[in-house]
Amino acid sequence: MSTHETTLDLPPEVVAAIRGARRVMVLTGAGMSAESGVPTFRDAQTGLWEEFDPSQLATAEAWQEDPRFVWGWYAWRMHLVRGVEPNAGHRALAELARLREVMISTQNVDDLHERAGSSVAAHVHGSLFALRCTDCDSPYEGEVDLPAEPEERLVPPQCPECGAHVRPGVVWFGEMLPEADVEATEAAIDTLQPGDVTLVIGTSGLVFPAAGYPAMARAEGATVIEINPTETEVSDMCHHVVRGTAAEVLPALVAAVGE
Repeated sequence: MSTHETTLDLPPEVVAAIRGARRVMVLTGAGMSAESGVPTFRDAQTGLWEEFDPSQLATAEAWQEDPRFVWGWYAWRMHLVRGVEPNAGHRALAELARLREVMISTQNVDDLHERAGSSVAAHVHGSLFALRCTDCDSPYEGEVDLPAEPEERLVPPQCPECGAHVRPGVVWFGEMLPEADVEATEAAIDTLQPGDVTLVIGTSGLVFPAAGYPAMARAEGATVIEINPTETEVSDMCHHVVRGTAAEVLPALVAAVGE
């Protein structure tokens, strides 16, 4: 039977579960980054960019048709992410890793977990900053110009290996998820045992395969705990639900575990 909480009072069962856990698996979604002020996919539209549907920019076909236009949008989006800081929830997860073994798998394409001090095992939807060559797939480590305002056309960097355009490392519509990241997530779930904990934070539970991970963790015997201010598609499969945001709940939870 799930314990659903409607206040920020931490259920003793939740604190006890993490205190007793050998390993804590963390699954994070867009709600985690929204508290840092990261614009969502559609909210980042201003000026010229209001005329365009981002979903029409996030495709391999759009890139092939006009890479300068697509790169201009993503370079500006990278600038927006660089302009925000990890929130208290990100920092609390980094602190939790000093108390327990923590594995983070995120659907977010930003680098806020890493900037807070966490090691991220998997970015299942890719990463804005994991730049790579369009043709030969070589990673690109060079510096890039990130415009403070959206530019209609911006020349993408050039791959030093083959000379082709460099693209952002996000997963576009119609593309396969990064195999290594999916495998890392599922391998970590396979290692969960009764007594371990899975935290599901800020995700709607609508996008697969990530939406299936809480059920997979529960099947391995882990205690599944959702932290989210609203009901989601995965709430009913969680053992406990704490209704609050990551920045509100996680600092209090980690402090209680460390007492």
